Amino acid sequence: MHRFLLSAQDINGAFATLSQDEARHALKVLRLSDGDEVEAMDGQGRAWRGTLRVNGREVGIELDAPLPSTEAPVELTVYMGLVKGEKLELIAQKLTEIGVSRLVPVRMERSVMQIAPADAAKKLERPRRIAKEALKQCGRTREMEITDPLDFPSLCEKVSRHQKCFVFWENARDVRLLDVFRQQPEFNDLACVIGPEGGISEKEMEALICAGACPLTLGKRILRAETAAIAASAEILALWGDM
Repeated sequence: MHRFLLSAQDINGAFATLSQDEARHALKVLRLSDGDEVEAMDGQGRAWRGTLRVNGREVGIELDAPLPSTEAPVELTVYMGLVKGEKLELIAQKLTEIGVSRLVPVRMERSVMQIAPADAAKKLERPRRIAKEALKQCGRTREMEITDPLDFPSLCEKVSRHQKCFVFWENARDVRLLDVFRQQPEFNDLACVIGPEGGISEKEMEALICAGACPLTLGKRILRAETAAIAASAEILALWGDM
């Protein structure tokens, strides 16, 4: 079933007008016609089964039966040390598919790539677009938020706002995620911190622990930053979520 992302302002009762890009994709790429069955979501938690309607230049969807939410029962925020563009795009795509609620890039000591505040909108345009395409592909009902980058002190301030924040570090040894789950399976607002290509420095690790983050291991093997982000998120959502 083909899926389309709607803007809230384009929904009028039981009818939604498609944006130019979505309409072009429906007619020119997918070769859909008036009367074809489709699905639609507003990225805010609502989704519908519907019927495509083509009336001259206006292309829209008659919204029929609402569809159940596909969102995980736990809010998961991933604080990701800034990585090179193509890696951030992969992370944005896969974390959307897995069910992560929020991706927050962080300027860290060993980040190869840096994004100045003035350049954030332009630099994150492609990862955000990829995340929207992934939302339609996997059938999520809510968009994964990709925020502007944080500096490291701001990250430390946010750590304590979650019920639990895990920091996955190659030098952590004994404690695994399953150990925490067995002690506290009722969490519904979780976060994790993943370092950039060069990893998390000792100084940063000390600051995160002081802020309340829990250091964990992902095993004996050293994972690439993008692999660690995907693996850690999948493990968290497998334990507390619905994977």
